[in-house]
Amino acid sequence: MIAWLVIGATSLAAWLYLLGGRSLFWLARERDDRDLPPEPAAWPAVTAVVPARDEADVIARSVASLVSQDYPGPFHLVLVDDASGDRTAAQAAQAAADAGASQRITVITGRPLPGGWTGKLWAVSQGVERAAAAAPVYLWITDADIAHDPATLRRLVARAEARQLALVSLMARLQTGTWPERLLIPAFVFFFDMLFPFGAVNDPKSRVAAAAGGCMLVRRTALEAAGGIAAIRAEIIDDCALGARLKAQGPIWLGLTRTSVSLRPYRTLGEIGRMVSRSAYAQLRYSPWLLAGTVLGMALVYLAAPIAAALGDGAGRWLGLAAWALMAVSFQPMLRYYRRSPLWGLALPLIGALYTLFTVQSAIEVWRGRGGMWKGRAQALAAQP
Repeated sequence: MIAWLVIGATSLAAWLYLLGGRSLFWLARERDDRDLPPEPAAWPAVTAVVPARDEADVIARSVASLVSQDYPGPFHLVLVDDASGDRTAAQAAQAAADAGASQRITVITGRPLPGGWTGKLWAVSQGVERAAAAAPVYLWITDADIAHDPATLRRLVARAEARQLALVSLMARLQTGTWPERLLIPAFVFFFDMLFPFGAVNDPKSRVAAAAGGCMLVRRTALEAAGGIAAIRAEIIDDCALGARLKAQGPIWLGLTRTSVSLRPYRTLGEIGRMVSRSAYAQLRYSPWLLAGTVLGMALVYLAAPIAAALGDGAGRWLGLAAWALMAVSFQPMLRYYRRSPLWGLALPLIGALYTLFTVQSAIEVWRGRGGMWKGRAQALAAQP
């Protein structure tokens, strides 16, 4: 009975801390449609940079959304074709032509990948290099599988100008059409917000820094002062690494959005697992000890409560039920954001267990020399000492 009491009490204490601390991350309050800033008197020049490798299935929709931006200031798009084996470059150019905006896009062929770089960052670096020739005030670094609302750039720039931000980043709305997505995707954003509380990221007094790589508006001078893309050239979790570098240069802002949408579907649990495992062990700095601590922590936070509720007795069972209830409550704002049933909150222990398995799989892939696999490249090899 004492063992169940300890387990239940530990899990409840963990969730009381998570709900009361961590900048109240679970409320999901940081959104781009709230606290809208006024538009600037003059619109600065912006160049979008898109790294693209084998994106023929989505690139037309992404490029069309970019060249169709309702932006009053100078705006251009540089797309870097990163050794694609499909028609990515041709379809990107055709999408711009179909939108009557061929003048807004430059497609360049990426140079061979040098040692010590991840593929995506090498492509971004080449795009930034090309964009710098026009000396834009901002660089809009966005992924090739994201489609943006026509007003996205206006809102990004307005927020950056009003607060003199070094970085404005949006967590693109991910798809939840398949049952694996409905099970795991809202929790992916929930866990990200827990690890990097958006409220703390947006607080200049906090050392917490992060960004979402799908949509990042970067002040060019801040990026140059931070050492450019080369300063993070081997990072697997490159968006958060860039966020940390830029927060050292000035305030940054990260929030949720409904109007920048991922075009990438995840049809199976395995596809989501590979997406997570690509970077999970990198987040633990490739440390077996941090991996062991993470597995233990995930077990105590997510599995202890339902186990105590189901198998415990007396006060231990009630403490487990209370912790499970708090867990489900904490998930509700994110479920509402993704318009999912509140009953998914009861599944958070199962979801946490699956993400734990993905993290262990991430470590196994690194040990096998296949860590950070992206578009056929084992990128963790560049990141490890």
